[in-house]
Amino acid sequence: MNIHEYQAKQLLTQYGVAVPAGQSCDAPEAAKDIAQKLYQDGAKLTVVKAQIHAGGRGKGTFKNGFKGGVKLCKTADEVLENAKAMLGNVLVTKQTGPDGRLVSKLLVALAPQIQKELYLAVLLDRAASRPIIMVSTEGGVDIEEVAARTPEKIVKEWVDPAVGLMPFQARKLARALELKEGLIGQAAKLISGVYKTWWECDASLVEINPLCIITDAQGKPGISAVDAKISLDDNALYRHANIQAMRDLAEEAPLETEASEHNLNYIKLDGNIACLVNGAGLAMATMDIIRHYGGMPANFLDVGGGASTEQVTAAFKIIMKDLNVKGILVNIFGGIMDCNIIATGIVAAVKQTGLKLPLVVRLEGNNVSAGKRTLADSGLTLITGDSMADAAQKVVGAVGN
Repeated sequence: MNIHEYQAKQLLTQYGVAVPAGQSCDAPEAAKDIAQKLYQDGAKLTVVKAQIHAGGRGKGTFKNGFKGGVKLCKTADEVLENAKAMLGNVLVTKQTGPDGRLVSKLLVALAPQIQKELYLAVLLDRAASRPIIMVSTEGGVDIEEVAARTPEKIVKEWVDPAVGLMPFQARKLARALELKEGLIGQAAKLISGVYKTWWECDASLVEINPLCIITDAQGKPGISAVDAKISLDDNALYRHANIQAMRDLAEEAPLETEASEHNLNYIKLDGNIACLVNGAGLAMATMDIIRHYGGMPANFLDVGGGASTEQVTAAFKIIMKDLNVKGILVNIFGGIMDCNIIATGIVAAVKQTGLKLPLVVRLEGNNVSAGKRTLADSGLTLITGDSMADAAQKVVGAVGN
């Protein structure tokens, strides 16, 4: 699950991470009020940031012609004008695609005087089965660009989960940022706070880009998380009611949201052949083999290892709501899954939805004979596949790809 920048900063603040003062709002007048208070408290410059689950906001363009989802402002009236231009309008960035995202919330915050932009992230190194902290002196740009251009400028530190981040590791990372001695302690404290946020919140990623060396009103240097992105592990959300409450369904694809309500793993894609599969690995292989035979998958849909007839029916209904779908491939390998349950669900779903599209079914494994009998006795018009390759070729041929 992703959350907005302002929500990420709320979590980081709870763990002692320094962030610029600011508040979220959903109305232009509220944005002006927040800015006025910041100016009264001594701010020389503020920033208005569109809150959507996508990067590249600053370089984005609104469909109303307004350019930029991140604007620096010198007065509260300027904040008001920018807020009016952003709220209720659709922002298109390199990550949103051409449809863009509707901006319903803004973050109005102090814009500190930035001396240098750095990079900090905590994530899981799956190969090492350990948390990894990455820092770089090259902040403010995509880390992929840094990795491609100057990989030596990315410093990595692995953390033993049994003991957590040790103080010497935090100081080592702080020094890798080439900070002056007076900032080493601040940076080490911030790095520790970011790691604790990642660990305590069951995050999959905490990224601070840019992490900035700033100068305060008294001319004193400091370290601040000027931007923040947090992605959370869906499987651990039951432990965090406060984080669950941060979920913004408006930022999620409607079909994916509906699928999650039935405990289905669904991701919409751009093709026209829908897939219904049990198991993530088999689902990936199914999409690959559809591409191999010249087709384009319309979705990733994993019903899991123990799906019920009701879940299978719900899966078909979700597939049918995608108007791009021209054919469906059901590819089931029954281990835990009973093939007859899938077959019963297919029959129920086709009858309920009045499916007219080509349907190719490949069943193999647990109770497959009963499953095939259920399909044969149903009277449905469907195509059976003897193998995954055979099924893929048949569905591609049926939709005319």
